[in-house]
Amino acid sequence: MNPDFSFDPSHSDKAQGAYWVGPRHLAGDDGRLYDVVADTLVGLGWTSLTIVRGRREPDETPEERQVLRSTVLHLSPDTLRWAQWVLADEPFHLGELPIAWHVSARADTTSPLAQWSAYFTPEVPGEAIVDFLCALDARDQPAVQFAGPEPVLDSVTAHGWLRDIDQPGTGAMDPTFTSHVSLGEVPPLIQDADPRALTVGADEAGPAGWQAWAEPVPGSACLWAASFGSSVPHDLVAVFAGSLSSTAPVLRRVLPESTRDRLLRAPAG
Repeated sequence: MNPDFSFDPSHSDKAQGAYWVGPRHLAGDDGRLYDVVADTLVGLGWTSLTIVRGRREPDETPEERQVLRSTVLHLSPDTLRWAQWVLADEPFHLGELPIAWHVSARADTTSPLAQWSAYFTPEVPGEAIVDFLCALDARDQPAVQFAGPEPVLDSVTAHGWLRDIDQPGTGAMDPTFTSHVSLGEVPPLIQDADPRALTVGADEAGPAGWQAWAEPVPGSACLWAASFGSSVPHDLVAVFAGSLSSTAPVLRRVLPESTRDRLLRAPAG
């Protein structure tokens, strides 16, 4: 792969062509995060629903109706897991980035409430979210914890990431110290059914969940972020982390401005 190939994002997709790029965790989402994930869910047999909320005034024609919010919801055949594309719905932010995909699962159909939720901002590589969702789809019990947190760190260190020297049991980062995975405090508004999250005191640490992010320049804005509630099964997070840290190149036409100079690339085809 050659990092010196010209890659001008101002050109159209057809003009600039496609490139194999790496590392994956800095490659962004190619501007196709919805399509890549939604196409996968359709292939898995999930049902797609569009929920439109709006305001209608008296004597208002359908063309004049004001749509306030719309959500695309993808629901698994057993209705135990679902994924929402919320970017068009004025989503809340993770760090300073808006949430794009919100994934949830529940233990059974008797409760409408999610047992856990996971959140992904734009520029999370679509391959990592797809692999996470495929693993979720294949799981017989999507809300049951079968293993401890160690597989998450094993999945990234197997691809050359380094354990955090201060917290080797709960954190790791890529060799350039740009992307991180960490088991720790869950950000505000992350939904989870763990009852400890509701009873924790103001000065107490709540249940820990996995967080992942890429920060191209220390102290500056993140390229992407992902957050997993404390009840998300560790093996599912391990699948996401393993895909994120994979050394296999990915196909891209559009590169993130903040990391394009760090990416190796070679023309596809």
